[in-house]
Amino acid sequence: MISKARISVAAVALVAMSGVGFAASHSQGEFAREIKARQAQMTLNAFNLGILGAMAKGEMEYDAEAAGLAASNLAASSSIWMPTAWPEGSDNASTEGTRALPAIWAGDSDIGAKAQALSEAVAALQTAAGTDLEALRGAIGPVGAACGGCHKAYRAEE
Repeated sequence: MISKARISVAAVALVAMSGVGFAASHSQGEFAREIKARQAQMTLNAFNLGILGAMAKGEMEYDAEAAGLAASNLAASSSIWMPTAWPEGSDNASTEGTRALPAIWAGDSDIGAKAQALSEAVAALQTAAGTDLEALRGAIGPVGAACGGCHKAYRAEE
């Protein structure tokens, strides 16, 4: 039979561990999960764009299959609908751990148009990437411009 003292000690330990876990999950602020999710999406985009960029620059041998897969990954990642990862108040002026500027949520924000431009550029890249190196080179520039256009307007410098 388990004594009441052992049960009490186990319960106290469980409560203490739960409190530590809760504190750790909230130590980066109210929007830590949301910020982490959107940064993960950006990391996936950057990873796949890095492969394509290296091929386009001649830093990596062009491989049609790998280019097509990276472009498809980029298309899949950039098409994930994540409005819950962008709650108002999760900007760099309100919380730590993000470079998102408050301008994203301003009434005159053109973030939707910029997202649409990225979507269109990525779709064209997805069509071209696995065709040949010249097609990849022709389609990657608009993707970089779309990324940069959003980052210049809505991401704080490091």
